[in-house]
Order: sequence, then C-alpha cells, then structure tokens
Amino acid sequence: MFVDRVKVYVKAGDGGDGLVAFRREKYEPMGGPAGGDGGHGGDVVFEVDEGLNTLMDFRYQRHFKAKRGENGMNKGKHGKNSDPYVIPVPPGTTVRHAETQEVISDLVEHGQRAVIAAGGRGGRGNIRFTNARNRAPELSENGAPGDELDVELELKVLADVGLVGFPSVGKSTLLSVVSGAKPKIADYHFTTLNPNLGMVRTEDERSFVIADLPGLIEGANEGVGLGFQFLRHIERTRVIVHVIDMSGIEGRDPYDDYVTINNELQSYDETLLERPQIIVANKMDMPDAETHLEMFKEQLGEDIPIFPISAYTQSGLRDVLFEIADTLDEIPKDTFETSEQDGSDERVVYKYEGDDDSFYITRDSDGAFVLSGPKVERLFKMTDFNRDQSVRRFSRQMRHMGIDKALRNRGAEDGDTVRLLDFEFEFVE
Repeated sequence: MFVDRVKVYVKAGDGGDGLVAFRREKYEPMGGPAGGDGGHGGDVVFEVDEGLNTLMDFRYQRHFKAKRGENGMNKGKHGKNSDPYVIPVPPGTTVRHAETQEVISDLVEHGQRAVIAAGGRGGRGNIRFTNARNRAPELSENGAPGDELDVELELKVLADVGLVGFPSVGKSTLLSVVSGAKPKIADYHFTTLNPNLGMVRTEDERSFVIADLPGLIEGANEGVGLGFQFLRHIERTRVIVHVIDMSGIEGRDPYDDYVTINNELQSYDETLLERPQIIVANKMDMPDAETHLEMFKEQLGEDIPIFPISAYTQSGLRDVLFEIADTLDEIPKDTFETSEQDGSDERVVYKYEGDDDSFYITRDSDGAFVLSGPKVERLFKMTDFNRDQSVRRFSRQMRHMGIDKALRNRGAEDGDTVRLLDFEFEFVE
C-alpha cells in the first residue's frame, strides 16, 4: 500500500535528574557536595533512507518516544546522555507541525537528518549550587522535559519527470516500456491508484527518474477523482510530460483533454505551468489518430513540439526520451525542490529563541487560580519538591517572574488555592 500523508506523535527524552550527595571520605570531614548532573535526554531525529518510497511504516506505529537521560551520580559523576532516536523516512518527506502547519524540515537527500524534537537537558546536581553563602546546598534540579508534539509527514515523490493526463491515456504503458517498472495495466479507468517510479536510461547513457501519477479528471484540484490526493507529487518534478490519447476511442476531444488538465494543474499550483511541458501524442497506431493529431495542432495554434508515439508498439519513444533528457540537462536539479503553493517559502530557518516568560492566570469554577505558561511549567517540572531548598528556589523564581504580583492583582488573598498542572498550593502573603 502506498501511503503519502500521515500524522504521528513524537516525544524527546527528558533529562536525567541531578543528585544531592556529599563526600564522606576518611580525612574529609567537610567534604562538601558531590552530586553530579543528569544526562541529556535523547532527541527524536528523522533521517532520509533512499531505500524507502512510502510512509507505510507509520501506519502501524504512530508514537515515537526517545529515552530519558541517566540520573546524576555520586562523586560528581555525570549521568549518561541518551542516544538520539533515529527514525528513517523516504526522500521527499516534508515535516510540518500539526497545529501551526509550520514546516519543520524538508528532507530530500539520502542521509539528511533533522532534529524534530529536542531532548531535555539534564538537571544540575548540588555540586553546581555551591556558593560563598551556601557551602553545602541540599538543592538539585530534575531533568528538563523533552519536546513533545504532533507532526504531519507528507511525501512528495522525488522524480525528474512526471507523467500527467486523463485516465487510460497510456501513461502506465509508457512507463513500463521505457523503464524496468511494472505498473498494473488494464483497460479501465483509475487502474493506477498510486504513483509508480521507473528509472530510464537513454541510448547515450543519460538517466532520469520518471513517475506515472494517477489519472487526473476535471475538478481534480477540488478533490474529484484521485487527482487531488496525488497532485502534490508533481510539485518536485522538473519536467512535465503531458500524455494525450489521440485515438479518440474514449469519445473525448484531445484538445479539450489538454486544456482541462492544464487548468487543473494551474488551479492546484500556478507555478506548475511555468515548468517545461512536453506533449506526447499517444496511441498513434489507432485508425483515426493521424486525423485527430492534425486537428489538435490546428486547435493548439502554437508552435509547440508534439511527439507522436505508440507506447503499445513502442514507436517514437527514442525521440521523446532524448527530448526529456535534453530538457533536464538545462534545468538544475534543485530548481523546483521547494513548493510555493501556499505562497510561502518552505525553507527552514533556525534562529535563537529565548525563554518565553509569559504566563496566564485563569479561574476555575471552584474559585481556584489556575497558573499556566511554558516557562513556569518547565521550572515546576524541574523542581524537586521533596527538598525545602528546592521549594524555596521555585518560590523565588515565580516571584522574579512577577507571578506573585499578578496573582494579587487578580484578587488572590492569603489562603487561596493556586493550581499549576496537577499541583495545588496555597497563596501566602
């Protein structure tokens, strides 16, 4: 089964907890703190594997979770960092944030990697909190939580050439005779349900990848037929080969077919018509094909090369393949790698982002104040509430963020309940 769009959940590993420990060795009565830091959690990494051509594996496993870092150890020993969780994806995979639809990464080359969810850093042990006023701190941090998010994977097949046209115009037959591909061929519409790829080698030893895409019909860009589902695969092709049935055996006018398919391409993505398009007149072995071809040329009214072929008898293929190879030689490989269908550049820009200090205060139905926000929730998760010094440190952090003042402004009084995640505490003046 061919799968080209899927939604998965990824969770990076949490950092290991820091340790509170003290040296107790002979002749070291005041040995001091010796708790080591926790190890970093594992990242979730997507890596391109050219041996894959579908997202089928993600239908059976949709949750991916990396391992957490090892906790800190005595004598200042650092916990072990967790290895990244590497997930193979096929070339041509675009990764988007499921909620914001922001492009996280565009993976096209074999071996290319992208960190989709970053692991949490390890918590600091008490050896890190020593200062002139507190020579023996009983204070450590829990590991920072790793990133977790839902992502959408979209596969756009990486082919140099895309075959487009109405159903049953002979695209699959053409692919089968010019390459080693063996697509299903039958005399009914929508025989091709999934894109088929084939490697073509010309007589002068030039090669390219050609994709036979499911047939398009009028309204394909709006979801009619199978076209909408697979139109995205045309986006990365450098050359479009427009296959037209010149036999008229289906009762359609070849020129109307040509106009209809181009309208569908333009409606889906206007930039598709800017790409080189080679017109292939197929089924020229049929009785009325020559007459239909002459009429088509008159209706076209432009001096555009048309290559008459018969995929069934394998006539005229040599000229078409040389024309495709010559056209590809003039177009750099990365010309159409990025789609601008949504009017936005899909390049990924990495930039420094500081901590988001914003927080939110709401009221529950029972009158409790509910505190939320990315930074305060992360600090909460990194606090060891079993130790008084850690609790006091968390209180200072909230005060420095302005949370105490904000609660007073919202009407919080001594003894009121404040909720943060699953934790409740009393507001104290």
